[in-house]
Amino acid sequence: MEKTVVCISCYYKGYDFMDECKKLGNKVILITSENLKDKSWPWHAIDEIYYMPELAPSVWNLDHLVQGFAYLMKNHQIDAVIALDDYDVEKAAMIRETYRIPGMGQTTQRYFRDKLAMRQQAKDCGISVPEFSSIFNDAKLHQFTQDVPAPWVLKPRSEASATGIKKINSADELWTAVEHLGNDRYKYLLESFKPGDVYHVDCLVYNKEIVFSCFSKYLAPPMKVSHEGGVFRTKTLDKKSEEAMGLEKINREVLAKFGIRNGATHSEYIRGTDGQYYFLETSSRGGGAHIPDMVEAATGVNIWREWAKLENALLDGKKYTVEESRKLFAGLIVALAKEKHPDTSQLKNEDVEKFLSIDYHIGIVYKATTSEKVQQRLDEAAAIIIEKILNILPPKDKPTS
Repeated sequence: MEKTVVCISCYYKGYDFMDECKKLGNKVILITSENLKDKSWPWHAIDEIYYMPELAPSVWNLDHLVQGFAYLMKNHQIDAVIALDDYDVEKAAMIRETYRIPGMGQTTQRYFRDKLAMRQQAKDCGISVPEFSSIFNDAKLHQFTQDVPAPWVLKPRSEASATGIKKINSADELWTAVEHLGNDRYKYLLESFKPGDVYHVDCLVYNKEIVFSCFSKYLAPPMKVSHEGGVFRTKTLDKKSEEAMGLEKINREVLAKFGIRNGATHSEYIRGTDGQYYFLETSSRGGGAHIPDMVEAATGVNIWREWAKLENALLDGKKYTVEESRKLFAGLIVALAKEKHPDTSQLKNEDVEKFLSIDYHIGIVYKATTSEKVQQRLDEAAAIIIEKILNILPPKDKPTS
């Protein structure tokens, strides 16, 4: 029997998810931002599409969204609501709660969107996390600055990736920054700046069980790239490596304690100078910045398509399994480019899995049989990109996702 899946996305993404959903025999409805009408959506896979005006980037009138959904519910039996982007997680959770549709509700979604909620949950569950504080109360914030030495990081609670994060080096600088936040102060938290290597773990979860994991290491932290410009690079790790085993342990704790039952997750961790792994943040979606392309190059697993298969198995009440068809290493490099379609002729070699088609960007996915070869290719590409292609712009208030 045909099931109806509603996808919510305020950014242009999720092509493979919707395509796979349709292939599996489902009806697909997309709700997206009005300014994305002209994007190359998988029109062959979308049965109905509805547009929401944006009040600000990624922001919709949620009352209108709920009311519009009431119209949908009159003529459709909605079986699943899927948030395709980080900014849509709250929207989807609210719809599910309002109309009692199965899936992640509003309490659990906070652990996957609200950076203060996820840190408090980690701390309460005994998971290592950098020292942090809410900034609601002056006395509490002052005490934190006395107890935890600078530098600190002032972070928005509900932005995606490294957007809006500020490094703070002194108490005077902090109070100036907090004052500048005005009425938006409650939307931020303060965290100890912990130097170290930053990692990400990309997973698929089915009935609370992690059925797929890919462990990777950022070669430049996203915060550094976001604020200073430059080249974003990440590479996959050997699953049997000491790093991957450390990540597997803390990641399993996080996903279990945060209560996710089903779906794709992208989580980030830092290994401090003490050798310990600390939780940074998590999300109930596939990784951004084309990380799923790198995961597929290494494992053969397309996270977007497998996520669709997983959701379909849930709807049909069937068991879901995923098989890795590759056992390779992969790397990803993405950077802003001066030209809309930069010349890639000097970057071609036998280890290129694909060049990513992104306007005013250069993006390359590599795959090889050894981690060393991937690292070599990423280093070579970075040198050429920095010399000939790279464009550096000041950070925006909002990501282009």
